[in-house]
Amino acid sequence: MTTEILILSLVFLFAINVPIAIAIGVASVTAVLIQGDFDLMMVVQRMYGGTDSFHLMAVPLFMFTGTIMEAGGISRRIIDFANALVGWLPGGLAAVTIVSAMFFAGISGSAAADAAAVGAILIPAMKKSGYDSDFAAAVQASGGSIGVIIPPSIPMIIFGFLTGASIGRLFAAGILPGILIGLSLICVATFISWKNGYSSTTSFSLEETWRTFKRSLLALGAPIIILGGILFGIFTATESAAIAVVYALVVGMFVYRKISVRELVPLFINGAITSAIVMFIISTASVFSWIAAIEDIPAQLAGNLLGLTDNPVVLLLLINVILLIAGTFIETTAALILLVPMITAMVPSLGIDIIQLGVIVVTNLAIGMLTPPMGICLIVSCSISKDSIGAISRRVLPFLGILIVDLLIITFYPPITMWMANLVGK
Repeated sequence: MTTEILILSLVFLFAINVPIAIAIGVASVTAVLIQGDFDLMMVVQRMYGGTDSFHLMAVPLFMFTGTIMEAGGISRRIIDFANALVGWLPGGLAAVTIVSAMFFAGISGSAAADAAAVGAILIPAMKKSGYDSDFAAAVQASGGSIGVIIPPSIPMIIFGFLTGASIGRLFAAGILPGILIGLSLICVATFISWKNGYSSTTSFSLEETWRTFKRSLLALGAPIIILGGILFGIFTATESAAIAVVYALVVGMFVYRKISVRELVPLFINGAITSAIVMFIISTASVFSWIAAIEDIPAQLAGNLLGLTDNPVVLLLLINVILLIAGTFIETTAALILLVPMITAMVPSLGIDIIQLGVIVVTNLAIGMLTPPMGICLIVSCSISKDSIGAISRRVLPFLGILIVDLLIITFYPPITMWMANLVGK
């Protein structure tokens, strides 16, 4: 009875468009009341316990790093360097958008921050250069999804927190898949641009590439510090997030001088608000996960899937389908906390490493960021371009197609995730 009430109330609240965190919280409290064995104070304790983690400290820190870097003039320098690298391609600004998103992904850990920081500059620039507005927004939304695959990645931190998997190895495992996805998106964007007659923005010049690289070197320092420190075992993911915040403040305030002391308070407030949204979802979802564990829901769902087939290939395809559907309708953090316990229960039957599974899960949910109604990258791009979600969704379809191909490669070719992860160790 408790299981049915929990799931049905959650589905109902999602259907009437109740905010994700509230929906999960109300469904969980309803289930606790129906179950009757626990005091409501346990809900509060579980909400607190769900966020009381050293690993989860990295979430607000990485989000705050992205906020500071954007305010500190980082985006413009990264975009100039990306333009020198790929602006000579047909439809150069489309390729620049995706390359810029790849660079910024190494700073923020958030797809929404990635899409907003780069899109605010490049979507208007693409429209001014004659690109269709909905195509410009679709390119930006597609590039923004890379923000959770190339490390640092907030969903990977949450996956590591839920499963005990090494966050450092998860970060390392996301590097090659992120590059694969970025290059494939560039190919699609360039092909469409060539067909539509969009021109390049510049001619290739080694001198200009070197000049813009030197100018952006400090901007690119944050991902180098984050990844280098983790890969070489100098510090943990959480420690790297704290170092990244300090680095971003020093560069923004004393090198680029784009942030004044007076602007720090609004930046801290903005960082606190964006972090609180994610942490509130985590806290309420932790209550949901606690009730689900008591009722043994993950094991039951895993058993039902295993009852359909014992073929690892078919199981992986089924999991991908479930995650793609979930990513379409459920916010990424909530989807992780609700589904990861069920999926990890099947790891022995899948015959894959938990690290590879983490990248598969995050890639699926990244694809969900391009699909309505919960596609955060789609929503951010719409708000910048002023196009309808329907118009942009149609232009996103070719990018979704290549992302599905990339997902299958990541799923069934382990070296693309595990080679870098194994360099980090256990």
